[in-house]
Amino acid sequence: MPSQLREIRDPVHVFVRLDKGESRVLDSRPVQRLRHIHQLGLSCLVYPGASHKRFEHSLGVMELATRVFDVVTNKDNVRNGIGRLLPEIQDEDKLRYWRRVLRVAALCHDLGHLPFSHGAEKELLPTGLTHESLTRELILGPDMKSMLGDMTPPLRAEDVAKLAVGHAKVKDVTFSNWEAILSEIITGDAFGVDRMDYLLRDSHHMGVAYGRFDHFRLIDTIRILSPPSEDGGKDLPEPAMGVELGGLQSAEAMLLARYFMYSQVYYHHVRRIYDIHLKDFLVNWLPGGQFDTDLERFIRMTDNQVTAAMVDAAYDPCDQLHELARRVVCREHFRLLYERNPEDVKKNREAGSAVYEHAKEKFGPEDVRHDKRTQTGGAPDFPVLMRDERVESSYSLSATLQKLPEAAFDCVFVSPRRRVDAEQWLHNNRDKIIRPKEENQDGRTSEGSGTDGTC
Repeated sequence: MPSQLREIRDPVHVFVRLDKGESRVLDSRPVQRLRHIHQLGLSCLVYPGASHKRFEHSLGVMELATRVFDVVTNKDNVRNGIGRLLPEIQDEDKLRYWRRVLRVAALCHDLGHLPFSHGAEKELLPTGLTHESLTRELILGPDMKSMLGDMTPPLRAEDVAKLAVGHAKVKDVTFSNWEAILSEIITGDAFGVDRMDYLLRDSHHMGVAYGRFDHFRLIDTIRILSPPSEDGGKDLPEPAMGVELGGLQSAEAMLLARYFMYSQVYYHHVRRIYDIHLKDFLVNWLPGGQFDTDLERFIRMTDNQVTAAMVDAAYDPCDQLHELARRVVCREHFRLLYERNPEDVKKNREAGSAVYEHAKEKFGPEDVRHDKRTQTGGAPDFPVLMRDERVESSYSLSATLQKLPEAAFDCVFVSPRRRVDAEQWLHNNRDKIIRPKEENQDGRTSEGSGTDGTC
């Protein structure tokens, strides 16, 4: 191994290697901050091994992004027509530059994550701001910009920011075909290595098998493809990330792994209620109910400060946030009262909301919480290179992708002190509560009241 390379052991990818310039970025304050941001929020309270951080995930994304880049730009894997659509792929100097940009962008793609990651992002940032926009600001900040400019060759911070955030999240910046393809390597719905790494890494640390798939085979078969001919009647973007036919099953396996991880792990009801309790605490603890987005103060805010504040409040009965903190620190979390049931959904698509509204009225809004989520993204359509060099749609080839469901989560929670009464109440009133709205003869709507004397 050349002496100028820095070698870091990784439990998923074995080794991740960085050169001197990349090591400086790794040691920068924005990247080192990720050592103190949990990848999965408070999931370690449910899965004790899930204490890994955004830092090691970022290293993994850099490693996988490099592997994909090297495969898709390999001359043996560049198909006819791609050189015309992407002239950069035939220029060795540009390939060297953009490979470096991609690696640094992958390393920096999560810089803007809030403490505990996705725990309560939308409610805790000013309108219009996201962790992606904060990531972009940090990369374009003077310190990072200077560091990137000192690399050999010098990197343009604007190029790094584009690839790190992705064209789907940046509306005010124009992406060339080449830049769009490279950003897809990191953040894409079909073959984004951000997704690949978090599925593999989360599965490893949580001790579950759902997130595992043959990523070696998948990466080896990824190609940049031209769209099918117009005669084929297909409508795919050009150019597009796709796979050779031999990699289709590996792509199916990754998308199935994502579905199972959402339905069995990410939407685990106890994991979700801890996110809700964290949000309740932060909204009341943060000045103005939101995180400070001044970049200097943002860099200093990590999980550590939030955890310390929660522990202090949990063991101080006089603290106004005492009860909110104890829900997390002392595991006094709300208990599951109702969860999505297919038979209930047949009767009322908003059965969970109906239970929540009635429970809130019965037991009070402070003792009831509702969480309804649907997995975003679904199964993307992507091009598949056939053995005869024709390109087909993955949907036309894969019944699995056509039928892949979205993980749906709809739960109502109740405080421990109300649990016994609430369970009995729901048992006695379930059918009336979930009765859908019915239209009266005069055109007005009425809803099942659920009042059998106990509601």
